[in-house]
Amino acid sequence: MLAHAWDSDLAYSFRRSPSAMLAAFIALVLAVGALFAPWLAPHNPMDVASLSLLDSFKPPIGMDGADWSNLLGTDNQGRDVLSAIMYGMRISLSVGLLSTLFAMVVGIGVGLLAGYAGGTTDAVLMRVADIQLTFPSILTALLVDGVITAALPQTLRDAVQIYVIIFAIGISLWPNFARTVRGSTLVERNKDYVMAARVIGVPSWRIMLSHVLPNVIGPVLVIATLGLGLAVIAEATLSFLGVGLPPTQPSLGTLIRFGDDYLFSGQWWVTVFPGLALVLLVLAINLLGDWLRDALNPKLR
Repeated sequence: MLAHAWDSDLAYSFRRSPSAMLAAFIALVLAVGALFAPWLAPHNPMDVASLSLLDSFKPPIGMDGADWSNLLGTDNQGRDVLSAIMYGMRISLSVGLLSTLFAMVVGIGVGLLAGYAGGTTDAVLMRVADIQLTFPSILTALLVDGVITAALPQTLRDAVQIYVIIFAIGISLWPNFARTVRGSTLVERNKDYVMAARVIGVPSWRIMLSHVLPNVIGPVLVIATLGLGLAVIAEATLSFLGVGLPPTQPSLGTLIRFGDDYLFSGQWWVTVFPGLALVLLVLAINLLGDWLRDALNPKLR
């Protein structure tokens, strides 16, 4: 089965694209480092007992006073920057994946219903999506996060903040999925196989899930890949603005915000290295999304 998959058109397109292979390699290295951070990271930045202020602001390797035990230096609390990046990327990727999955589920459901039902249902659902698309996604996420956080008791905010961020980012991205799925569903619902299923009495929900959905999933995968990059950036932006994850759960955006206070005082590595990690992660995801879009476009084959 693996051999058959490797000989498929998609795999052939992947092998013919150096940028896609490089992006996949970078994304794989970053994902493995994030996933296995507790075992691969040289230090545990989450263990407060192991931190010492005497180790603060150690420079990275290549500068005077550098320590090989801290390859990328340390921050103001003595945390190893490399370890903090690995743990932070773990949180950023988790938030990005879960929020993209949430947006995909909501968007696919709305798009299938609007495209298949048509009429008033289609008009209402698409006008809701159009209204939300008039607002920048980060502004929508800020609004949703602020409203939910203000409604929660102070004692619960830190404990559920990560779920609030996932919901806020996901709810800001679903219209992109909904409009794409709705357009593809409008094309598919008038084809012979859908008409035949209706004639033999197959329920509408089963037609949408078993017949229409598999034929519209291609564009959804492209949007999901590109949406993952947007979700990671949105989380980093919210955390940088101080309304994202709490300091006890530092993501890449939180690390960049902490280091920004010391950027012009000589300790540039505290914010530059997390920023580079964020750039590499999003760039790799976007390159993979661009390749997938071209590979699934029959006009470019």
